[in-house]
This record gives sequence, structure tokens and C-alpha cells, in this order.
Amino acid sequence: MRLSQYYVPTLREDPAEADVISHKLLLRAGMIRKLTSGLYSFLPHGFRALNKICAIVRREMDAADCQEVLLPFVQPASLWQETGRWEVYGSELLRLKDRHQRDYCLGPTHEEVITDLVRDEIRSYRQLPVNLYQIQTKFRDEVRPRFGLMRCREFIMKDAYSFDRDENENEESYRTMQRAYERVFSGLGLSFCAVEADSGPIGGSQSHEFMVLAETGEDSLVLCSGCGYAANLEKAEVSPPQTGNAETNCPDPELIQTPGMHTVADVAAYLQIPHSRVLKTLLYKADDASVAALVPGDREINETKLANLLGASELELAHAEAVRSWSGAEVGFSGPLGLSVDRILADHTLLRESDWVCGANQDDAHYRHVRLDRDASVEQYADISTIREEDACPKCNSGLTLHKGIEVGHVFKLGTKYSSAMNATYLDAEGRERLMIMGSYGIGVTRLLAAAIEQNHDQDGCFFPPPIAPFEVELVHLAPQDETLAAAGETLRSAMEGIGADVLLDDRDERAGVKFKDADLLGSPMQVIVGKKGFEQGMVEVKDRKSGERTSLSLDRFSSEFSAWRNRVWHETWRLES
Repeated sequence: MRLSQYYVPTLREDPAEADVISHKLLLRAGMIRKLTSGLYSFLPHGFRALNKICAIVRREMDAADCQEVLLPFVQPASLWQETGRWEVYGSELLRLKDRHQRDYCLGPTHEEVITDLVRDEIRSYRQLPVNLYQIQTKFRDEVRPRFGLMRCREFIMKDAYSFDRDENENEESYRTMQRAYERVFSGLGLSFCAVEADSGPIGGSQSHEFMVLAETGEDSLVLCSGCGYAANLEKAEVSPPQTGNAETNCPDPELIQTPGMHTVADVAAYLQIPHSRVLKTLLYKADDASVAALVPGDREINETKLANLLGASELELAHAEAVRSWSGAEVGFSGPLGLSVDRILADHTLLRESDWVCGANQDDAHYRHVRLDRDASVEQYADISTIREEDACPKCNSGLTLHKGIEVGHVFKLGTKYSSAMNATYLDAEGRERLMIMGSYGIGVTRLLAAAIEQNHDQDGCFFPPPIAPFEVELVHLAPQDETLAAAGETLRSAMEGIGADVLLDDRDERAGVKFKDADLLGSPMQVIVGKKGFEQGMVEVKDRKSGERTSLSLDRFSSEFSAWRNRVWHETWRLES
């Protein structure tokens, strides 16, 4: 491809609408353009990278014996009503009606559609197991689309669904897909890790997320250097204390005045005690129930864990009117003593102490010397707080480190959640009807493009891993009007294409500085520079975009020397197989 004919409208400055580096560079490098909030058009440069990502995903899915299908984007409400998700999925599900006033939605995921397809076709155990996948558009009506392709409303996703005869077979399918995902992300040239995760609205008994490690990532995860434990913050387990109720001679509760002290910090400073001795009482509406959740003042509540513990489909903090109705006080003075709620749950880290300060359910007042097992009606102690870096690993007690990441893949064990609701059954060897055991496996294809840039960029632009670069090589021609040099450039391009490298030829009549800036911005991992001075010396300069290393190759031995240099870039710079 000649850059003079290539539709790649680059920008010199960072667009005002872009906050994260991938959004800025995707716009500046002419890869995407915004249509409206959360919706983007892919231009040729972006679409080439997207297609290369899809090719690697397809290669590994096919190698894992998955079979590709294509399912409808528009889905009838009747299928979602069968599973109950029409009512509970939430506002991200974009609903619409056809001309006959029948309800439909734009597919955010395809569990219902694939289950409907399989239940009508599979009858016997001999037809199982089967794993079907597609690469297709999804739509989720995000309340705040942001960060370009990182969190948009319409996106491309690879979703696969396995159907098995029993739990053992389902476990093998799950492990097979985990290994396939590892090959996908390794093949893309990305640094990643798999972490334990919450299943969320998809459901199921077990799930893992695949995270591309990047400091700009929206997600947080913990890693253990001792045993390799890895989990996102929603899922990461906090170990219970080794000992409990350290102070057995706790005095009776004492009412103290704390005027205007709504926060843990205010109360701790006033009483000259650590934050960890103040009890946070958070009031929630969980479906139709009123719930108090107790955590130490130096910890944060984990609402995902709390919702899972309650089995609640909706969980929201109580508004000020509800807080006053349930506690008799304004926000900031709630406590577990005499609280009028349906359930009181406490984080199990509270078992480490027995002498607490908490709200008195009176304005401007707190209690001190509160002992939960004596003074409050706690229904259950459980893990409902968010893990911290100073916590010990829940598996081996080693130290933990916190990292930022971008979720690019998620695998789920669905069990019979959908097959039971939709009556997807088969006949076993004895002729008995059994439910199919399912798994669901997703990769965010468009998000992968953004994640690759977040992980691979500098102040001048992006540098794509070779397998997914729109063009592996940019041939920067410094004198395109010179017929001799132009012919040499064509010879070099043919030589590189002959060994499998795709080449973007910058044949524009522009200054050298403009060409070098654009080459760095567009992100080809290898650059070949053809200029008069080098040509006269029988040499051509090459540049490794990631490392910045420059070297010269002989024009006479260009094919062999370029092939060897290209292999070094793949193997040494990117640690990849070419």
C-alpha cells in the first residue's frame, strides 16, 4: 500500500475528547472516528489491525476444535424472558419493538440465542460435546461510554459456548478454552495474566478474567508472588483473622456526643483512636430487603461480594430518607445497636477485635465499647470487604501486589443456568433425559486493539506487536521523485513482501521530518529508510520502533540481512515466534 493513496487522516494534536492514551492515538493515527457517544467507525488502518486480531483468535479457536457460526444481532424478547434476564439484565439492554409491536433487543451477549439453536438440533449424547463460536457485533447501552474503544456501546466480540454431557466434560472444555486464550494473548504479543473473577450477570459457578497489564487499566487485580494466586478486586478473598475477640473484658456501651462528625476520620481523630477501631455501618436496599453491612473503618465494602452473599439482583445504598427511617438519625450516625433493618451482616475481619466505636442511631452521637456478639444482632460474618495490598494471600499467606489491568477476555462455567431455564436436554446412553452443561467464553476484540496501544506506546505514538500491526514494515522513502531511488524502493518492497512482511510505502512528497513523525505515530514495528546518502554507499537504514535501535543493511544482501534482522525484532524485542 502506498501512503499517498491510503485513507489515513492523521492528527497532529491530541483531540480534546480523548482522556486515555489509546483513545488519543487511535484518533491521531487515523484508525477510528467517533460517530456519536460510544459508537466508532473503523478506518482502514484500524480495520487492518482488527482483522489481524480476529485472524489470531480464529486460529486458536479452530485449533481448540471450536466451530464458527454467526448468530443474529437482534434477538427476540421471548428468549430472554425464558431465562428471566429480560427483567433483570438492566438498562444496558437496549430494547426495541418491530412494526408488529413485538419486543426485541440488540444482543449484548448470546447465551439465549445459542441455547435455543442447540436445543432444537441436539438430541443424543453422541452429538456432544460441541463448542460453537462467533466473532460479531455486540451492543451494551453503557451509562457513561468513555475511553474510546475501552468502554464503548457497540463493539466486536468473540463469544464461544460449550455444551457438555457432564461436569467432568465441562471442566475439560473450560480448561481447553483457558489454554486457548493463553495462546491467543501470547500470540498477540501482549503481557497478560488470568485472574479469578466474579461471574456477574452472565452467571455460573466459576469464571476467570484475562487482563492485559497496563497502568491505565480500569480494573485492579492482586497477584501473589508466592503461589501465583491472582484475582480481581471484586473476587479476591480476604482471609479471616487468625484470632478473634481479643478484648474479652469490654465495658458496656457508652454514649458519647460527636457533633457534626459524620466520617470515620472525624470520629477517629476526635477520640484519638485508629480508623481500624471505628465501625462503618452501611445501609442498603437489597431487592426488597433492608440490610446493614458492617466493616472496619479502615476497609472498604465490596458490594459485589455483598450482593452475592445476599443473592440480590439489585443492591443500592439507602438514600437519606431511608437511612433516617431505619436508624432514626441522619447519614453518618448509623450503627448496629437498635437498628431497624431486616438483616445485619458483618465482615469477618471484625472478629479480630471486640471493642468498637460505632454510630448510636442518634444525630451527633456514637457509642464506644461496643461488642458485636453481645450488643448487636449480627446474622452472619462473611468476607464482604475489598482486599488490600497489606493483606496476606488467602491461599499461602505470602505478600500481595496490586496491579492495574484491562479486561480483554472472560471464561465462565455456566453449569445448567441456561439449559435448565430453556430446557436444553439430551438423551444419555441409557435413554434418560439430561440437561446439557454449558460454558461461555468471551474476548473483547475491539478492546484488544486499545489494550495493545495502552501497553505499547511512547511520546511519539504507538508501536504495535508485529502479529497485529496494520503494516509490519513502513518503508520511508526520502526521495520519491528520484527515479533510481524509487525503483530501489520498489525492489526492497517486493523483497520484504516476498518473505511475508506486509509493507506500507511512504511515497509522499513530504519533508523527512514529517515522514519520520508519521511513521512513529502509525506504529509499524519496523521501519526501513531509503535515502540518497545511504543508497550511494550501498546501504539502507532500518529501525526497530519499540527499542529505537537503528542499524544498516547492505542493499546487495538485503533479503537475507533483512530476514535475519526481522527475526531478531520478533524474537528479541517482542519475544515472539515469527
